[in-house]
Amino acid sequence: MKALVWRIASFTLIFGITLGSIGSAQAFSAAFFHTISKGNRGTDVKAMQYLLNISADGVFGSGTESSVKSFQSSRGLGADGIVGPNTWGELIVTVRRGDNGNAVKAIQTLLNAKRNAGLTVDGAFGAGTEIAVKSFQSHAGLSADGVVGPTTWKNLIWHYEYTDFSANICDQDPDSNGNANWGVASTVAQIEAAASDFVGYGKGKVPLGDISFEHGGDIPGHASHETGLDVDLWPIRTDGKQCTGSRITWQSSTYDRAATRNLVKAIRAAAPNQITVIYFNDPVLISEGLTTSYPNHDNHLHIRFK
Repeated sequence: MKALVWRIASFTLIFGITLGSIGSAQAFSAAFFHTISKGNRGTDVKAMQYLLNISADGVFGSGTESSVKSFQSSRGLGADGIVGPNTWGELIVTVRRGDNGNAVKAIQTLLNAKRNAGLTVDGAFGAGTEIAVKSFQSHAGLSADGVVGPTTWKNLIWHYEYTDFSANICDQDPDSNGNANWGVASTVAQIEAAASDFVGYGKGKVPLGDISFEHGGDIPGHASHETGLDVDLWPIRTDGKQCTGSRITWQSSTYDRAATRNLVKAIRAAAPNQITVIYFNDPVLISEGLTTSYPNHDNHLHIRFK
């Protein structure tokens, strides 16, 4: 699935360059630095850790928060431990071919996760990294000079990431939105972590509906899912056929409440204090404070991350 997506993305890139040559609008005019904080995980967190010159495990824990506060204090920023646009602006440094170090590792990590660049994360900005940077800049409608300055950093941090279906996840497409499995890096990483933890319950894979398109925006069948922060998952079945059988609701005879409860707990554990709401109409899970009732959410869980 992921290989197919990248073949399609490559075609889109080539087609996009052609359009760019005749003066189309820039793809990411609304790009911004995503805010990340304690409880987040994923590629953007890992890049930030590289920029802080601390251990880069992709998990924003207490140690990372302390390092962020120290950095903010050193730069005269409010030491709240939250990495927003101002902190990102102080962290990033312009890098180009010939440079070495953790900032280059951050760029290589982002390009691998968001553009499938296949780079070795060695901190050496060589010819391969320069080609990958130019490719991304073209994809984003930027001048393809191979230099990673503030605008390229911002667009790369903003760009969504595609779900890794090897993380105990299967793809469901009830609204025929194709590969609408792109999300903010933290969204994708947090769902992948929860699905991986769910393996321990022996209840099969986690069915993923839609997240967002590669660059967000309107998406058929949804009132939200435009910003890479909303995720639909299907409930778990007692026969384990949630990836191959028919779609069920919480009222169905094959609905596995215990397994679905464990899935919700895994989602919350993977992103502490980073979930706005989980909509799902099972009255028992609602009474346990795990989910919230909302119209038309009998047959799927809708997770909205912060």
